Amino acid sequence: MFVVNYHDDLNEVQGGAVPAPAPFDRIEWWRELAEHCGLVPLIAVASDGDEHAVMPLQRTADGLAALANWYNFTWQPVVTPGGMAVLTALVRDLARQTARLSLSPLPDEHGEAARLDEAFRAAGWVTFRSQCDVNHVLPVAGRSYAEFLAGRPGQLRTTLKRKANKVVVAIETKFNSSSWAAYEAIYAESWKPGEGSPAFLRAFAKAEAQAGRLRLGLAYADGIPVAAQFWTVENGTAYIHKLAHTEGSKPLSPGTTLSAALFEHVIDRDRVGLVDFGTGDDGYKRDWMEAVRPRYRLDCYRPGNPQNWPAIVRERLRRMVARG
Repeated sequence: MFVVNYHDDLNEVQGGAVPAPAPFDRIEWWRELAEHCGLVPLIAVASDGDEHAVMPLQRTADGLAALANWYNFTWQPVVTPGGMAVLTALVRDLARQTARLSLSPLPDEHGEAARLDEAFRAAGWVTFRSQCDVNHVLPVAGRSYAEFLAGRPGQLRTTLKRKANKVVVAIETKFNSSSWAAYEAIYAESWKPGEGSPAFLRAFAKAEAQAGRLRLGLAYADGIPVAAQFWTVENGTAYIHKLAHTEGSKPLSPGTTLSAALFEHVIDRDRVGLVDFGTGDDGYKRDWMEAVRPRYRLDCYRPGNPQNWPAIVRERLRRMVARG
């Protein structure tokens, strides 16, 4: 028998019932988003015996949306293997909570976005799936760091040969308050936009360090930190969350040297099979990455709600025009 419950209080949600393949799929991630990023959570949990489906959502002015923000590489329901029926039961029950949802960024490497789309359609929703972003990744494919580096663009390898001795690099796996303060100072002096929630990122870094997953890289020029990168490693994947260098240090290319050191660390020491550079189509990612994966947005509407009709008609017309 299917049972669906909804939780506004994340302390009510029991972790561990379903696998969490990535940091974005864990209850700790959802809790920190709610606490530090001003999101209002609604966690939908469906169960049928040993099968479970958990859908982390947030309340918005337009209905419900994925419990995610700019820190997420992906968002998806967390479902036990073979739990398609319980997922469909969950999305059918969601009609009691809202008449529309917007879910992103959805992966589809293993059909995740397609299966979720199918579940909503089977439950009577009108859905529209579209690409919203891209994700650059490196499949290591058993190579050593030296073998990987030999395949990088010539200009990148030349920069490393000329500039590698201009900075000193350190990679830390434990959380150190002074090192994190250096990261924040570098970010503040970089070309990057203002950090969305420094408190969220710090809390996440501390938790990852406690779990042994933190890889914080710092590059120093004359003893002064000038570049920083925040990576984590788990389940055979290295995630590149943040990177920055000070504008004044740009002639030294400290970011390139620091990236090289971190790639060497995760490939030769951590033995990862994949390096994930997150979302965004920044040009510098192409020097290091070798594959690009789409990320999707799924908009779902209850067709019986008149307030949804204009949006449904607009989207159908837009797609007709796009098809020519």
